[in-house]
Amino acid sequence: ALPEKKMVFKGLVTNKEDANKLMLTPMVRYPLLGGSALITFEKAEVAQRIIEMKEHLVELSCGEELEEFERCRMRVQAAPVDILLPSALEISLARSSRSILVSDLPSLGIPEEALLDKLELFFSKTKNGGGEVESREFLDDSGQVVLTFAQDGVAEPLIARGHIQVLIGKGKYELKISPCMSGDITNLQLQPSRCPRTVLLSGIPDVLGEETMRDTLEIHFQKSSQGGGEVDTLAYVPAGRQGVAVFTEDAG
Repeated sequence: ALPEKKMVFKGLVTNKEDANKLMLTPMVRYPLLGGSALITFEKAEVAQRIIEMKEHLVELSCGEELEEFERCRMRVQAAPVDILLPSALEISLARSSRSILVSDLPSLGIPEEALLDKLELFFSKTKNGGGEVESREFLDDSGQVVLTFAQDGVAEPLIARGHIQVLIGKGKYELKISPCMSGDITNLQLQPSRCPRTVLLSGIPDVLGEETMRDTLEIHFQKSSQGGGEVDTLAYVPAGRQGVAVFTEDAG
C-alpha cells in the first residue's frame, strides 16, 4: 500500500494547457544492507565500466608505501542499481463537505496547539458562521490549518465568503477560507529504471573504521588505473547495520 500523502498549493500558476498535468518529483527509498556501499560517479560511462569489471581488488593500505607481502586487499563486487519508478498514475479527487482550509495565518510566535485552540474557539461560534468543530489539523509543510465540522452545511457558506476576519489575541487578522480537497490513488503502474551513474558495491568486510573505509573506497574508485573516475558521492554501511538510501531525480 502507498503511504498517505498530503498535497498543498503553494502559489505556482502555469498555463491553461498544463491544467491537466501533474508533476511528480520521485523520491525512492532503497534499502542498503550492511557490508555494502553506493557510489555515484560524475560520468555514467565510468559507472558502466566499473559494473562490467564486476569484481574489484581494493588496497587497504590507505596510500602507505608497503612491500608487496605487507599489503592487504579486499575483494568487492560491483552491480547496477535498479529501482522502480511510476510510469502511470491516476488520482481521484473529492471535495470535503464538512472541512475548510484556513490559510494566510499570522506569525504570532505561539505554539501550534494554542493557535488551533483560538481557531476552534472562533469557528465553533454560530455568530461567526461556524459550528461545532469535530477535528483540526495543522499542516506543517504549508502552515495552513484544516478544520472539520461535526455537521453538514457549515463549511460551504464559509468557503463562499472566501475571507473572514478573526480575532486572535489582541489583533484582528483576515484569513483565507478555501475548500479542502482529498485524493486517493486509484491506479499506479511502475517500471524498472537503472541508475546510470550509481553502482552498488557489496561484500565489503568490516576491517576498517567507517570513515576510513569510505575514504579507502573513494580513493580506489577515483583512480583511472582501476577503471574509475571522479566520484560524486559515496555512502557506506558497515556489516551488521542497515541503511536507507534516498534517490531523487538526477538533475545532471
